[in-house]
Amino acid sequence: MPRRPYITGVPWRNESDLKTLVENRTTYSLNNCELNIFETHQQASNVNLSFGDLVLTTMMKGKKVMHLFNKPGFEYLPGESVIVPPNELMKIDFPEAKWDNPTQCIALSISQEMIENTFNLLNEKLPDKVWQKQWGLDLNYFHLINNQDLSEIINRFIRIGVKERSKDKDLIASLALKELLIRLSQTQARDILEKTYKSLASSNKIAHVVNYIKQNLRENLTLEVLSAKACMSKTHFSRTFKEEFGISPMEYILEQRLNNSAHLLQQAAYQVQEVCAMAGFNNVTYFIRAFKNKFGETPKVYQARYI
Repeated sequence: MPRRPYITGVPWRNESDLKTLVENRTTYSLNNCELNIFETHQQASNVNLSFGDLVLTTMMKGKKVMHLFNKPGFEYLPGESVIVPPNELMKIDFPEAKWDNPTQCIALSISQEMIENTFNLLNEKLPDKVWQKQWGLDLNYFHLINNQDLSEIINRFIRIGVKERSKDKDLIASLALKELLIRLSQTQARDILEKTYKSLASSNKIAHVVNYIKQNLRENLTLEVLSAKACMSKTHFSRTFKEEFGISPMEYILEQRLNNSAHLLQQAAYQVQEVCAMAGFNNVTYFIRAFKNKFGETPKVYQARYI
């Protein structure tokens, strides 16, 4: 699995400041949102939590088991986020929490007015969406793996909420919150794309292109080829893809090739040069560098953990 960009810079409470060992809560109030930091230092189960506004929760340390929408619980780990609608009851278990292995999580509640204003502005200024017809959040896809862009803006927002002391704090936070909503929408769009592209390949231009990419990773996938598949100009296709998913088409192809190479390394004792070619890379040195940047270790070291 790739390294998940962890959220950093969240302070732990001193032991003397803890009011409880289960979901001790520290709150930072800002215009249009509230940043909550929760930490748990002992095992617990069936802990209930809800908010009056939509909440973005992000795990930073430890493990929870989250129960939502009256469905079976799922493991909630660092590098992941969950979107929770207003007034939805979260039932949370802490199966491994203890004093030397606590859990830490943020919950950012965002006013409905801020959410509506941000997405209305995006739909007005950037209306020509191809993948999803409008900017917004789809609560059917609520459990997300953070990407680098989303993690960076969450980190920045935490720093603003916790450490910023200037008179402009609320204005700075408001601008950061708008970017966070954009990155969250793009991250969710990529998650939906990965889960639905096959079923939509015949009816949606972007899904058709993604299906083509995944079936032809070893080929020379150029912007000319992909934009032609989408029946769009190179400029329009590239701009649309970047706006809707937060990464360029070429970055997406690189990500897919690296994920495919990791799968190959896990499955068999291929030589690194073989995996390089099978995943669609032309240069071994570049492949090794890109792989290490994404997975935190060289292909050979990565493979050794599986074979």
